[in-house]
Amino acid sequence: MTQETLTLIEKPTHYRIPVYKVALVRESTLSQLQRPQIRSAAHAAKILSTYLADADREHLVVMLLNSKNRIIGINTVSVGHLSSSIAHPREILKPAILANAAALVLGHNHPSGEVNPSADDVEITKRVFAAGDLLGIRLLDHLIIAEDGRWYSFQEDGVLSSLSPWRSSL
Repeated sequence: MTQETLTLIEKPTHYRIPVYKVALVRESTLSQLQRPQIRSAAHAAKILSTYLADADREHLVVMLLNSKNRIIGINTVSVGHLSSSIAHPREILKPAILANAAALVLGHNHPSGEVNPSADDVEITKRVFAAGDLLGIRLLDHLIIAEDGRWYSFQEDGVLSSLSPWRSSL
């Protein structure tokens, strides 16, 4: 072996560990008279309907709430196509963790106008509920919003109560 080859073999290699900064960035605002406190599914649905009013594809959003159910913010987690939007509980809960939210309302629109939940809607609700419980972030409701003002509430339909009977509603 040559001296050059020995030098290359003897040199220790160093791995540089990346250091990340994770931040929540405000994109825009929704105008309200005061900082809303969510007291019912109807109130949350009205705010989400305003936010999703011009959506031509399915959008999955989270309404982030503090411990008094006052809105911290709204985050669009996923934009899908005409009939679905795919997201994992980690993407859904990430903005809640970054915003130090105590609770959240999950919502998505159905551009088709159908407000009944699909099997996928029920499954993601169960998974987010379980993951939120583990992290100490309450899922208060999952709302499906239609263009014409109609909406569906998993809480009002008893789906969330069936997951945790001791939990109260909004």
